[in-house]
Amino acid sequence: MTESDQASMTKGIRIGFIGPAPMMALLRKAARGFPSFEPICRIYENVNEAVQLTDALAEEVEVILYSGPIAYQLCIEQCHLTIPVHYIPLTGSGLYRSLFRMNRLWGLGPMSVDTLPLQPFRHAFQELGEQLPELIFCPAQERIDVEEIKKFHLEQFRSGRSQGALTALRSVYEALAAEGVPCDWVLPTEQDAVVSLERALLSTQTRRSKESQIVFGLVQVDDFRKVAENTRSEHEFQRVKLDIQRLMLEYVETLEGHMTMVGGDEYLFVTTRGTFERLTGGYKYIPLAPKKRIGHSLSFSIGIGFGRTANEAGTHARTALIRAQEAGGATCFIVREDESLLGPIELGEPASGTITLLDADLVKRAKEAGLTEAYLSRLVSSASRAGKSEYDVHELSSALGITVRSTHRLILQWVDADLAEVVREERRSAKGRPKQIIRFPFLTNV
Repeated sequence: MTESDQASMTKGIRIGFIGPAPMMALLRKAARGFPSFEPICRIYENVNEAVQLTDALAEEVEVILYSGPIAYQLCIEQCHLTIPVHYIPLTGSGLYRSLFRMNRLWGLGPMSVDTLPLQPFRHAFQELGEQLPELIFCPAQERIDVEEIKKFHLEQFRSGRSQGALTALRSVYEALAAEGVPCDWVLPTEQDAVVSLERALLSTQTRRSKESQIVFGLVQVDDFRKVAENTRSEHEFQRVKLDIQRLMLEYVETLEGHMTMVGGDEYLFVTTRGTFERLTGGYKYIPLAPKKRIGHSLSFSIGIGFGRTANEAGTHARTALIRAQEAGGATCFIVREDESLLGPIELGEPASGTITLLDADLVKRAKEAGLTEAYLSRLVSSASRAGKSEYDVHELSSALGITVRSTHRLILQWVDADLAEVVREERRSAKGRPKQIIRFPFLTNV
């Protein structure tokens, strides 16, 4: 590993955000769910400024995320990029919001549109059960010309062919509003930003290194001596120990990790960082609740250690455990590679996005169909985080941490068991087979 790679892993993955000022608040909010990222924001007034911002930022970051497709297209064409770049797509959710505002203020008549394709409009109005209004699309341009786009919308409105405009450009929206044209700026939603951030994260070299990085965890039963004193017999005490060990084994199994008992009241587990991050919702909670799971009045102190070596990770886990005990127990702390501290982190499963909130019969059917508890945990965690119940095979493969080939095989089993359904096919380009979109109905309430 190079020195620059080590530095990136220590400080966090630097990601560049490029877009207009109103989008930065949304991006920063969405990025809070990605503790691996260290955002660097660059704001433009005019979309053409994105090229210069990209050239200046490309040496400082590992990946760039643009707020929309136009800035992305400009920079792909004009910048010499050696790092992955992504943009937040304008999906149906952002379009619904703009259509609602347009309808509330002016009604939905003929509209001029730039950037957005026809398909999202068809899908939106089909779901709303409304007739699609006449849409006049801005002709495609080899190079984005903001002035030409403004001129297009104004000509359509002044000629009476349109009664309003939808645009993906802030400068166009402001100019049209100043001219008295009924219009709305179509913006991505926070959910769109979260999905794009996940894709950006998975594309980075540091992330690929961190996915397989070793994580050490130390779990200690709080007031174990008191637990022993409160048992009525040696047999009861041994049963309590067995219950604790069973709980720990089940928990570590969901992490696809390895566990060993260090002492009568302490357990050590080893897993990988990618799995640990997915199963904790980005270090937001530790899904380990002894009172709920085994019925004893127990609590745990947990220390998690990250490190570039196993020795470093183990040392950091011990430091984190001491900090959890000093905080009064029943909590978790994490010490990262740079010895920075995260915590206290809540023990127990969150109010949403957990297997325990799914119907017991559903969980049983899922296991019988090959949707193991580990897979189910990852899927529910991904759905809770991204706010989605539909995936293409590549998104599903990424969420589950398995190969695309294995995902295809498992999808057939899940469809046969009525756990999943193929809802539609999407063609992203003229070449290649269309992608199947898989929906998990039970995720709609997660």
